[in-house]
Amino acid sequence: MLAKRIIGALDIAGDRVVKGVNFENVKDSGDPIQLAKRYESEGIDELVFLDIRATREKRNIMNMLVERVASEIYIPFTVGGGLTDIETMVKIIRNGADRIFINTYAVEHPEIIGKISDRIGSANTVIAIDSGRHNGNYYVYTHGGTLNAGIDAISWAQKAESLGAGELLVTSINTDGTKKGFDTDLIRKITGSVNIPVIASGGAGSPEDFLGVFQAGADGALAASIFHEGKYTANEIKKYLKGNGVNVRL
Repeated sequence: MLAKRIIGALDIAGDRVVKGVNFENVKDSGDPIQLAKRYESEGIDELVFLDIRATREKRNIMNMLVERVASEIYIPFTVGGGLTDIETMVKIIRNGADRIFINTYAVEHPEIIGKISDRIGSANTVIAIDSGRHNGNYYVYTHGGTLNAGIDAISWAQKAESLGAGELLVTSINTDGTKKGFDTDLIRKITGSVNIPVIASGGAGSPEDFLGVFQAGADGALAASIFHEGKYTANEIKKYLKGNGVNVRL
């Protein structure tokens, strides 16, 4: 059995890390390089960088950040946010990122998934799904979680896999930033419908939350707030998980 992964999330605005609640009320959380190095020293398995305000100018900032991160840390990291053309994605990989992820553009142009996969490999192609619950159903949201695309999240996960995605990053808008636990129902439904790895995101507040989402089938669990605030380290969470029978890398 592959080890479960603890993943740190770094939302980037310009050249700073920021964090909000339910995708709103965004506040500065520090320097991305310093935080990345700290998380690595505390046992994080991987990092995800999301450019939440991607523009042509800030894309250049992100490319420089990717180079800096690649020269400073030794764990895998994934980059996304505002990516729309394959050459930019290839450049990010060449600059040192291990994977790229896309969300809105993939929903609007599903054929891009296969094209990306052909260029950089399926394993390096991650599709992010921001999902919100409405009347008991899960829908895909785009444009930073502001627009309900009217697409069933579980069906979209299956389609993304069929088109060439090698991994899914699933964020629950309802639980994002709340620290009240992952949406295990959402994760259970998606992991039960696809055969590629699924990273759960949104709501981590305690080691018990990680245990619950791994029991729901997630391959990786992503968190931001609890690591930013120093409430727990990845190593502390891993020790708890290990003591409860979860295979993790200590």
